[in-house]
Order: sequence, then structure tokens, then C-alpha cells
Amino acid sequence: MDTTTHASPPAATGPLSLHGLSVEGVNQCVHCGLCLAYCPTFSELGTEMDSPRGRIFIIKSLAEGRMSLSDSTVRHLSLCLDCRACETVCPAGVPYGRLIEAAKAEIERDRPGTPGRRLFRWLNFGLLLGHPRLLGLAASGARFYQASGLQRLVRKTGLVRLLPGTLPAWEALLPPVPAKAERAAPPPLTPAEGPRRARVALLTGCVQSVIFGAHNRATARVLAKNGFEVVVPEGQGCCGALNAHGGDHERAVAMARQTIDAFEAARADAVVVNTSGCGAHMKAYGHLLADDRGYAERAARFAASVRDVAEILAQEPLRGPLSPVPLTCTYHDPCHVVHGQKIKSEPRKLLAQIPGLRVAELTESDWCCGSAGIYNLTEPEMATRLLHRKVSHVLATGAEAVVTANPGCILQIQAGLGAHQAAAIRVMHLVEILDRAYGAAGGGR
Repeated sequence: MDTTTHASPPAATGPLSLHGLSVEGVNQCVHCGLCLAYCPTFSELGTEMDSPRGRIFIIKSLAEGRMSLSDSTVRHLSLCLDCRACETVCPAGVPYGRLIEAAKAEIERDRPGTPGRRLFRWLNFGLLLGHPRLLGLAASGARFYQASGLQRLVRKTGLVRLLPGTLPAWEALLPPVPAKAERAAPPPLTPAEGPRRARVALLTGCVQSVIFGAHNRATARVLAKNGFEVVVPEGQGCCGALNAHGGDHERAVAMARQTIDAFEAARADAVVVNTSGCGAHMKAYGHLLADDRGYAERAARFAASVRDVAEILAQEPLRGPLSPVPLTCTYHDPCHVVHGQKIKSEPRKLLAQIPGLRVAELTESDWCCGSAGIYNLTEPEMATRLLHRKVSHVLATGAEAVVTANPGCILQIQAGLGAHQAAAIRVMHLVEILDRAYGAAGGGR
């Protein structure tokens, strides 16, 4: 059992909250323990306080004033992936994702860390994610670092090991940054082909836009092939998902407001998202802004309009013609698609319609790969353990490609395959393989 310091204030009365963020949902937990077998960190460590039930106990104790944020409580809470697998199996409907985000926000308020850590978080969560142009400049800098040969030199000489903290893990996961032309956004408007089904607005995202611009363009093409008019709203930026998962609540709220403003102006029937963490977070805007008089109703209406790209495409059979894709693949369920949005069958239904494609079932397909937002950067040891577990299952399928639907999963699994000398196995976004079936060479690049 955890030896955490106890706070001096008496137990609080009334609805439970941490600095105004409700954690009343902890009272829904019936302590049945069903979540334990589905929690990746509990599976790896076997300690109660590294399970959802244990963390719920900590969060409730913090809210009631019976416990304070000691080093050990912070450690147990920080080790949570926020994968929400526990929500899928919870018979009591505990809103665990909200609880752990409130707890991580509490950590950032009371124990923000060293000045260096605070500066690093501000640069990433505040400056870069909050300003698309600066993020684009950073991407250009990373592109120069890679294309100039500087990255090879830094790695070959071992200089990367001299970086402080978890920066070596960040550098190791730095993906190949495409040239500026490849980072181009889809056209502002992509007309529907054939009978029009709806007008949809596409989230191009923050990291997605500078690393996986090709996925956004492929998404627009595939939607258009299936009768959707696709608009890319001006003024959109980061949706705030990474901020919320990392405990940066205030910026997450500000980014949610900005996203709502941008997408309302597009006057679309639905908002389509091709990144799982963004989709799950945007579907929760109604809760995030429930106490905001100016945005509560708008946020609830916006959240109800958000659709994952697989979710909206699977409403009807894919429109043809579809070309054969002679490939054996396996499908990895991103946590915030399968657990956060409860979308499991739709991607498989889409893959099943592609001629020539064979899908091999992946053991523990819905277990976290260790990416989990920025978890693989802040908790590289546990992330690596989970990644090796995932990659071993991938290799057992004999697949030539892994299909998934989240940029973090793509980068994480690519890194894991490379570490296992299996870099020839390609990791693809679902829209890439659909785009290939519609005739785009190379999966839509």
C-alpha cells in the first residue's frame, strides 16, 4: 500500500473536486476490480496503486483532503496512460478519463517542477501547439536537422546521450519531417464526387499537419470519393487534446473555444477527425466547457457533430470502384478510438471491402502501444515495455503492414519495429490504404 503523506485539512464536504474540476465520478466506482486485468500498467507492475481502482482511491483521497501530493502519489498518477481501457470494461460507468485529467491538472498546479521543466512545457504546450506558424517553423528546423546530416552526426558521436532529462527519448522518436510541399494542407474546399451526402469540416491538427499532411490530403480525397464535400476551416489550430492529457487545463479550454469558433464558421453538417486523441477530446468539449456561459451550449452542439473518419465512412458501403491492394495487414486499435470513442468494428468493416487485402487479427489489438499522447516522452521506460509487447504481437501475425488511425501510434510502432529489425513492415493510417484502393500511388502521398 502507498505510504503517502496525509493532508492536514479535514475531509471536504459537498461535490468532490480538485480546484474546481469535478471528480465526483470517483463515487461511481464499486471497487469490483474488473478493470485491473485490462490496465496496461497494472499488468506490467502488479501494484494496486498503479491500477485504475488504486488511482481512483488516490484521487478521491486528494479531493477529500485526506492525502496530499507526495512523490509517490504523483508517480502513481503520472504512470497512468489515460488509455481508458478501464472505461470499456467498467460496469459502473466511471468516467475515468475525466478523473485522471483532473488529477494531472492538480499535479501541474501544485507541483509544476523545475524552472527548466516549466519552460519546456510552455514552449511546447503554449508556444508551439498554440501557434501553427511557429510549429511550422519548428518543423522546418527539424527538417534541416535531419536532411543536413546533423542528426546522423549527433547520434553517431553519442552527443544525443548528453541531452538532459527525457530529451534523448524525444530525439529518438523524432519522425522524418517531410519537405514543406509534402506538409501542404488539403484544398480549402474539395467537392463531393457523385451524389452529395453531406458537407463536412476536416480537422487538420497541429502535429498531424506538419508530420502527416499526406494523411490529411488522403482523408479529403477518400471523403470526396464517398460523396462528402470537404471544407478545411480557416483559423483552426490545436484542439487542446495534448494539453488536457498533460494537465494543462487552462490552455486546453482556450484551444477548445478557438476550435469551436473556427469550425462554426464553416457551417458544416459534421466535423471529421482522423486522429484518435483529437476526436475523443473534441467529443468531450460539452463536458470541458459545461460551466462556460458563452460556450456551454455551443460546445455541446459542436461535440455532437464530431465524427471519426472511420465512423462516418462506415455509415454506408464504400463507393466504388476500388482497386485491389494485394497486402497482408493487421489492425491496431488506437486507445482513444476504441476506448475513448467506442469505435471498433467500423475500421475493420472498411478494410474488409478492399479487394485483395487480407487482415490478420492482432492479439491485444486494443492494448496501448505506449504512445499515449506524450507518454512515450515523459515515461519512456514504461512506454518501451508496452511497445515491445505490442511489436511482438505484430511480428506474430506475419503482416506486411500495420494499419491504425493515430499519428502517435504510427510513430511509436514504427520506432518499435525498427528496434526489432523489422522496419520493412510499414505502419499506415487507415485513410492511406483506402486512398491506395482508390488509385493513389504510394498510399496517397
